[in-house]
Amino acid sequence: MKPSLTLLVVALLVLGVLAACVSGPNPSKGTASGHGGVAGFWLGLWQGLIAPLVFVVSLFRRDLSIYEVHNNGAWYNFGYLFGLACFFGGKGNRAARRAVKSGTPHGGAGQ
Repeated sequence: MKPSLTLLVVALLVLGVLAACVSGPNPSKGTASGHGGVAGFWLGLWQGLIAPLVFVVSLFRRDLSIYEVHNNGAWYNFGYLFGLACFFGGKGNRAARRAVKSGTPHGGAGQ
């Protein structure tokens, strides 16, 4: 096969795999849970903060889930991701600040 045809086939396979990973609609969105509530921003924030810990526990208990499916949509998702970011520090520019403090801008030794 020609290199361009091989590249096209590989690109289509990768696109197919990525498309298969896309999540579908949540039929439980906006509906009340067994406790009669719908999770919003604040519960999403809390569950995002504790998600790494709950994930470890959920490996040993089948009745735990790290994500509430009975949520209000975008605000719950925002709170959940914000909670996860807070748990993991949420600072993507930490290495650049350390490099500037040490006197080597952007971490480059040869600059």
